[in-house]
Amino acid sequence: MNRVNELIKEYCPDGVEIRCLEDCCNLLDKKRKPITKAAREAGEYPYYGANGIQDYVANYIFDGTFVLVGEDGSVITKSGTPVVTWAEGKIWVNNHAHIIEEKDGVMLRYLYHYLQTIDVTSLIHGNIPKLTGGDFKALKIAVPPLEVQREIVHILDSFALLTAELTAELTARKKQYNFYRDTLIQKGCKSEKVKLNTICEIYDGTHQTPKYTNSGIPFVSVENIDDLYGTQKFISPEAYEKYKIKPRTGDVFMTRITAGIIGKCTVVDRDDDLAYYVSLALLRPNTEVVDSKYLKYYLESGWGRRELSKWILWDATPTKINKDDIGRVLISVPPLDTQKRLVQVIEHFDAICTDLNIGLPAEIEARQKQYEYYRDLLLTFAETGSTLMTDRQTDRQTDRQTDRQTD
Repeated sequence: MNRVNELIKEYCPDGVEIRCLEDCCNLLDKKRKPITKAAREAGEYPYYGANGIQDYVANYIFDGTFVLVGEDGSVITKSGTPVVTWAEGKIWVNNHAHIIEEKDGVMLRYLYHYLQTIDVTSLIHGNIPKLTGGDFKALKIAVPPLEVQREIVHILDSFALLTAELTAELTARKKQYNFYRDTLIQKGCKSEKVKLNTICEIYDGTHQTPKYTNSGIPFVSVENIDDLYGTQKFISPEAYEKYKIKPRTGDVFMTRITAGIIGKCTVVDRDDDLAYYVSLALLRPNTEVVDSKYLKYYLESGWGRRELSKWILWDATPTKINKDDIGRVLISVPPLDTQKRLVQVIEHFDAICTDLNIGLPAEIEARQKQYEYYRDLLLTFAETGSTLMTDRQTDRQTDRQTDRQTD
């Protein structure tokens, strides 16, 4: 950190130039092309969308080093910053992600880190998020001299490398979990398959963008699937009264309109009022026949995803599955005691892999927070030209951490 201090004082003691993003890089959006699922020929080249790699195809349209920023779908994180992806080599990019490459004067890696600090919440409108080309080009970037950029990138990459290594280990464990879950479901589900609409009532949410309020009834959409009650959107109790079907404990929400993953589920675990948008399907299982958690795990398994894929409208923008077609999905329904036993075993293994309070996930979370803290701090240095970090002990700790990671 002391090195950044010195460079700031030497090269830009009075602050730095602020430029629009389009002046900091080459924008390649006009060269993007979508390929429908049906038209894709399997191959070795990554096919990128709003949230990273969506598939692998037999051809490519870009070759080099790029930064991709989600344009629509789940384009923002919980903190309001855009989804940013680093991509190298021969790739294909569809029209759900902006694509930029480096030009003289601004390091692409610096932009990669910087773009992750910009709050784009005010630029996103509607319940299907979109970061338009005009707003994207106009994003404001603080551009210090190259010497400062290089040092900032060096420090942040050191933190990011450790996080990436830990994340790769967790990814391997999750793959193991997915294999284990699918194997359990395959072995435990020898019964004849039935249509989902014979064991569930199936609904979707409001088709109208609601009038939001500062408080009231929580309103959820596809981006809230991992944390229903963490939503920051609300509607009035009067508007909620118009909902014919209100969620209750044991219902299952499933994503059905998204540029990300269709079929991601969560089980409602309380009877609190909750309003929901059309991008979510609400499945109300017949509890005498099917366990809610079993339904979630089955739909998210390889077996469930293959069945869902038969009914997904891949050519639609965004990709979706119609409510009536969800009911046509086939699902194996063993006896309830078998379902509950499968759920118990799967959840035990799942807890080992994903519980943020223990083990590797907690370490990843800590390292990611550490990276984000120093990223925001360093890039504030770059923007203001002022030294915000004056605690020498913190400097020494950070220098040691960086040295260990770059040895």
